[in-house]
Order: sequence, then structure tokens, then C-alpha cells
Amino acid sequence: MIVCVCNNISDREIRQAVDLGLSSMAELRETLGVATCCGKCESYAEEVLNAHVESTTRITELSFRATQAA
Repeated sequence: MIVCVCNNISDREIRQAVDLGLSSMAELRETLGVATCCGKCESYAEEVLNAHVESTTRITELSFRATQAA
């Protein structure tokens, strides 16, 4: 679904950006141009961003060691 109509940015592109390491609206603005024109998409873009950041599993040193020991 298109989130930012002005720059034709979809929710999929926002999720892909998170997968590549972006984690803030400032980074989305700089990289994708989200919410840089009219700004009406900002709240929904931030929702998509935060939801995907929260759902993304991060491997930590602790979990890596547990996997190695098994």
C-alpha cells in the first residue's frame, strides 16, 4: 500500500528500509523522502516503521552463544 503519495513510497519499501538498518523517521526522510512534502503520511509511516522495528528479530551476542553451545 502506498504510504507517501507525494513520493510514491509503499509500506513494503519502509519495511525493506528497516531490514537494511533504518530505525527512525529522520532516516526514512533522508533516505526515502517520506514526509518531506505535504507531511500527511508522517503518522502512518511512523506506525509502519515502529511496528516493523518491533517485529524484527535482532540477534544478540547472548542468543548467538546459546545457539553455538547447543
